[in-house]
Amino acid sequence: MSSAARLREPDQVWRLPQKQGVRMAAWAGYDGSGVAAAPFRVLGPLEMSGELGTVYVAPGRQEIVLGALVLELNRLVETTYLEHVIWAHDPPKTARTQVQICVSRLRKALAEGGFDATIETRARGYILRAPEDATDVGNFRRLVTQAHVLARDGLKAPAVDLLRSAIGLWRGRCLAGVPSEVLAGTAAQLDESRLDAVETCMRLELELDRHEHLVGELQQLVANHPLRERLRGHLMVALYRSGRQAEALDIYHQGRVMLTEELGLDPGRELRDLAQAILTDDADLALAEPAEPHSLASTPLSEAAQKRGADPGPCATARQLPADIGDFVADDTIVSAVCDAVTEGQEKGQLNVVLVLGGPGVGKSTLARHVAHRLATEYFPDGQLYCELRGPGGQPVGPAQALGRFLLALGVPGQAIPDALDERAEMYRSLLADRRILVLLDDAVSESQVMPLLPGTGSSGVLVTSRGQLTALPGTRRFDVEPLSPEQAVKLLRQIIGERRVEREPEAARALIRLVGGLPLALRIIGARLAARPHRSLTSLWHRLENEHRRLDELAYGELSIRASLSLSYHGLAAPDRRLLCLISLAEGTEMPSWLGAALVDDHTADPADLLEPLIDMRLLDITAMNEGGEFRCVLSQFVRAFAHERLPAEISAAERAGATRRMVGGWMALVERAHKEIYGGAYNIVTGRAERWYPPEEHVRRCLRDPLGWLESEQTNLLNAVELAARSGLDELCWELATTLVMLYEARGYPELWERTHRIALTAVQEAGNERGQAAILGSFGTVHLYRGEPEAAGPYLSTALEIFERIGELSGQALCLRDLARVERHHGGDDRALALYERAERNLVRAQDVIGRAYVLGEMAHITMQQRDFARTRSYLDEALGICRSAGFDRGQALALRRLGQMLMYQHRYEAAERTLLEVLAMVRASGDLVGEGYVLHDLGQVNAHLGRVERAVQYYSQSARVRERILDHSGATAVRADIVAILGSPMTSVG
Repeated sequence: MSSAARLREPDQVWRLPQKQGVRMAAWAGYDGSGVAAAPFRVLGPLEMSGELGTVYVAPGRQEIVLGALVLELNRLVETTYLEHVIWAHDPPKTARTQVQICVSRLRKALAEGGFDATIETRARGYILRAPEDATDVGNFRRLVTQAHVLARDGLKAPAVDLLRSAIGLWRGRCLAGVPSEVLAGTAAQLDESRLDAVETCMRLELELDRHEHLVGELQQLVANHPLRERLRGHLMVALYRSGRQAEALDIYHQGRVMLTEELGLDPGRELRDLAQAILTDDADLALAEPAEPHSLASTPLSEAAQKRGADPGPCATARQLPADIGDFVADDTIVSAVCDAVTEGQEKGQLNVVLVLGGPGVGKSTLARHVAHRLATEYFPDGQLYCELRGPGGQPVGPAQALGRFLLALGVPGQAIPDALDERAEMYRSLLADRRILVLLDDAVSESQVMPLLPGTGSSGVLVTSRGQLTALPGTRRFDVEPLSPEQAVKLLRQIIGERRVEREPEAARALIRLVGGLPLALRIIGARLAARPHRSLTSLWHRLENEHRRLDELAYGELSIRASLSLSYHGLAAPDRRLLCLISLAEGTEMPSWLGAALVDDHTADPADLLEPLIDMRLLDITAMNEGGEFRCVLSQFVRAFAHERLPAEISAAERAGATRRMVGGWMALVERAHKEIYGGAYNIVTGRAERWYPPEEHVRRCLRDPLGWLESEQTNLLNAVELAARSGLDELCWELATTLVMLYEARGYPELWERTHRIALTAVQEAGNERGQAAILGSFGTVHLYRGEPEAAGPYLSTALEIFERIGELSGQALCLRDLARVERHHGGDDRALALYERAERNLVRAQDVIGRAYVLGEMAHITMQQRDFARTRSYLDEALGICRSAGFDRGQALALRRLGQMLMYQHRYEAAERTLLEVLAMVRASGDLVGEGYVLHDLGQVNAHLGRVERAVQYYSQSARVRERILDHSGATAVRADIVAILGSPMTSVG
């Protein structure tokens, strides 16, 4: 029997009011499904047929607008969406006008064609108003839904008839030929639903013992869709039951080969198991006895409920959804994805539980309500249940209480509602068993609150919003709601206060949006305040919100309040988690590492990230990045930080706050000190203090400091904030130690401004505290930064003052470092002999202080002087000793410095090829370590070598690279000197080395 022969017109489809029936049949005609053809058809090429026959629709924009309106029949289609479906990425300025022209022409076509349909204009868009069965896609969905209901009740033959009718509505690919990328995505989903219906139809016909008549049809389907394993499986079953076992196995083999060759995959488990069953002649493959049709009566209630006289049907139709908002703005992609997730597989009896997750004020409840309204009429006509699961004062609503409300809404008399939670849940599931009801559970607190509220069958859908993760809910689809993009936020403001006010102050609008991070609740409060005061400018409100201490006060209007929204999440935390959140507000910076929480509460757990998990689960702390080792970085939003800081005095005593701050800065100090030791091979070349450290777990430290200099670079903002926080908190010892230890980063990567900034902060702190050791360390480091900048005259007074203090307090390392840098000042004035004497004094102090790396550095500088004096034997001796020290300590940067001096010595000896080889080795070392300062010097040296070898072009290349590096690290005087060498080499040959 052919497919067409089995098609018949079901009574349930395409019923019109009697007064229209004759007319509609006359001009709609019939398609191959046996169902009266709808006037608007998208299941194939776009067509519309009126009383006078098929009406021509101009291809292009007009076709796209009609397709979008038909797909959203009797629902608002926003003008902005129509612009998007036409132009996708770059709509012209005239987009709105062109859409209006398209709509006008479509209206004319509808009127001239005698359609019982109109296009209504709304403030934000248009609605195609027509009978619900005026589209083939609507009829298709209704037929498929009815078929699944019949099949579930054992009425398989009528179900097949309906599915055949539904499939027969298709004339090709959905919206074939309509040139819209956006509509193509929707069309692809509908094409997929057609194949789902085909697969279901084939399965039911196999269960009806029609296998012999299906073989040819299934062969064609498999040929057209070779990757759909369910169709292939149906064909295998049909062949097997037709006595064609070998052919069934061959069909499996063909599919397996194709999957392996084209995709590198094996068939799914279901298809593999089926092939094995066919191979072994499994008795389970024999046709089961057809199920007898059973009663459509509701599932019986529990015994306790029956004793109370409760009757599940007919039930009242509950319409509990709160109103949808008219100015809804969200990411269209996530709205569509949530809609699809709620309705996906509904016709197959699949229960979909969809979680919409997000932090306070992000708009998750608004989005869920909008989705619920969008789906209510078409997908859940039997009613919609709603419960806000966080009651007044933030207390969770118990599941028994929520079920009591639902049962009353479903028509159960109060006296018939059981007392026990499990009995209420049984009654609730029984009432929903054969009905299509949407359950919206707003602001859920826990899984135990939600589980009893889930229906028992898949005809209904469940939409849950929550601030927490609810990870223990099984079988859920999860969607995270993010703040609005700048474009979406501007759109929302325009809808609330009007386009003119936004267009008058576009910069102020964008500034307000940035200030609140695109948070929808904050934007609605801003909009409400501006709408209530038409005379107030956006700029004036922005100035009011700039004050961080008043921001939460300003972001309140009527019942809308950021503080109130945050308070619900805050009071949902356990007491230790509330305390931790408040302490985190002490940390400054855009991001925080996971160990910081443990430092704040002085917890030495092996995995400090665990302490932050409750805050992350409640969306009060956001993860911004995660490394390969699983270490993550977090951020507090500005609103959460302000709220937590408000709560700080009430939750944490002043002494506890001071201790937490000391541990936090002490943790940064411990890590920076460890990075210094990793780079230098020990506590060398630095003056150390006596500040208290707080040590993060050793495994965490090792992971952080695999690349010490890279870690310092990535954390420089937090480290600068730690210096400032230490100064404000009276932690002068930590402040100066942290500032001076960070010099290794500022020197290697070329950050003289940060070097100076941290030292000015630290100098003020140690001077106010009367900390002599700290003053000397900071003053000496100020001298070093002036030398780094090429300002020896400015360096001298700082170094002399620091040396005097270090000598008075007996600090050997500090004396040595000052003597070393004073020697550099003497060299600038041409006093090499005086410089050499100062270097020798510095070396003796470094030997006494057991600072081997500091001594190696001084040996290298002494070698430079003896090199210029042509005393190459002493030079080599100094350099060999310096290299040996650095290699023993594993100090790569020191090795590079010593090898550079060796390369320079070879240049003085006119051994240019050997010098080039040595300097190229050094270049590789400094580049590998990210030492930009060293790279700039070595490139300059290589330019000089190549100039002496007569390789002018290569010399200029090295000089140019050196100049660029020095400009990058703001060494402008060094860059100028290099460019002078370029002029010299291009104008006259090089005659000297210096």
